[in-house]
Order: sequence, then C-alpha cells, then structure tokens
Amino acid sequence: MSDVLLEVEDLSLQIGGLHILRGITFDVKRDEFFTVIGPNGAGKTSLLNVLSRIYQPTGGTVTFEGRPLLAEKRTALASLGIARTFQNLALFEDMDVMDNVVLGRHRLMRSGVVTGAVWFGRARREETVARQACEPLIDLMGLGDYLRRPIRDLPYGIKKRIELARALAAEPRLLLLDEPAAGMNDEETDELADWILTAKREFSLTVVMIEHDMGMVTRLGDRSLVLDFGTTITIESPRVAISDPRVISAYLGDDAEEVDDPTVTGNLALKIPRGLQRKGRKR
Repeated sequence: MSDVLLEVEDLSLQIGGLHILRGITFDVKRDEFFTVIGPNGAGKTSLLNVLSRIYQPTGGTVTFEGRPLLAEKRTALASLGIARTFQNLALFEDMDVMDNVVLGRHRLMRSGVVTGAVWFGRARREETVARQACEPLIDLMGLGDYLRRPIRDLPYGIKKRIELARALAAEPRLLLLDEPAAGMNDEETDELADWILTAKREFSLTVVMIEHDMGMVTRLGDRSLVLDFGTTITIESPRVAISDPRVISAYLGDDAEEVDDPTVTGNLALKIPRGLQRKGRKR
C-alpha cells in the first residue's frame, strides 16, 4: 500500500477569464495533517472545491488511493471515504444534535426513499443502528449534554463541533476542513483544535485543512502548502513555511517589515489581524 493517500498534479482552474489555480502539485500522505494557507483570494477554497468535486478543473489530475478522483461525481465522495466541512455552517437548525449527526451516516444506510419516508422495516432498523453507532461519537466530541437540544439554541462553537461530528459519522479516511475556526475567538479555536486532534487520533484520519489562524496551523499541521494568486509559493512544515520571506510578503506586501517570531500564536502568526485583506502587490 502506498504511503500517499491523495495526489494532485499540475492542477489548473479557470472560471471565465480568471485563472484561479495554476499548476498546483502536491501529495498528502496517510495519517498526515496537511494544511493549505495563503492570503484572501489565494485560491484555497477553490482548491478544496476541486477536491470535493464542486468545481471541475481545466487541467491536471487528482488521485485518491490511486483512483482518479476527477472522474467521480460529488455524490460518490462519501462512499469513497471523503468527508468535508464548510466555512458556513450547514446544520439543520430545527433538528436536534443526534438527528444532525445521524445524517452523516446516510452513505452507510441502504433503505429506499419509500421505506425511509414511512420509517418502516429496514429503514427503521437502519436508523436504530445508526443512532447506536453515533452514540460513541457524540461522547467523543463532548456533545452528550446537548443531545436533544435543537441546533438553533446552541452556541456557535458547539455548532462547529456538531458539524465535525456529522462529517466523522460518515467514517471517512480523508477529512477536508474549510476554515474550521472561522468566526471563533481564541478560546473556542483552541478547544476546537483539541477536538480535531482527538478525532484524528481516534479514527486514524488524514486531514487537509484550510485555515487563516496560524497558531492553529502551526499546532496541528505536519506540512503547509502556501498559495498566492493561485500559484504555489512553498510546501514546508508550517513554522518553516510562514517564516519564508515570500510568504510574509504575500500577506503583508512588498513593504513588509521583518517579524521577530513569525510562529507566535494568538492573532495570526504573521501579526495580521483577523479578517485583514491582502496588501496589493506593487506593479
């Protein structure tokens, strides 16, 4: 079995007249925590959209466990062992925590539309099994106290944890995380990082994560792909990557001052306030 789980070669994406990604090449090893960073507009989410089959690239190849991924439909990803979370929450606000998490196991359930709608026979048995299977996951993610509460009544940080649990319910081998700490304060971010690490260890996950919080990136990541204007700057360990003068320039512009400790945690490692737009390049 190859050590490489995911391989991307010469990936390009053009939408209209815009070149979103240009010649992106990297691989992700089994059990690796791989991070993708870069300024706003660098192409990070577009890359994840290609990997999760939302976008069809204009060039290049993507293989998952040696299988061509670009030939697969988006609906097939869960059965292949790939799950994703999004920047914006996609939970059902009027449903409770257990119901939302159980929905993540839909790929493991085989009941048809009719039997599922009337909750009869196989559908009823499968849902019972699914709920039992989700109970340890609920406990692992520390959600037991919120089990029967509707999503709309819960704090934002708890909702993020529920979305993570729902993705894990699909039993993926590759987990794609799109800015999991978006909208969270430092304390919530640290707590979420703990839960992500717990899940990775418990389920032997390979993770690809986009994130702007460099404290979280340096804590969790094994390697970082740094993008800028759709091209690769470098692929290194997070601390090496964010110390690269080209990376600092991409975030702060050509007039960037030297940073004493670019790996410091807190508001972003490059001392960039949260949400700051990239500084324009000099032409």
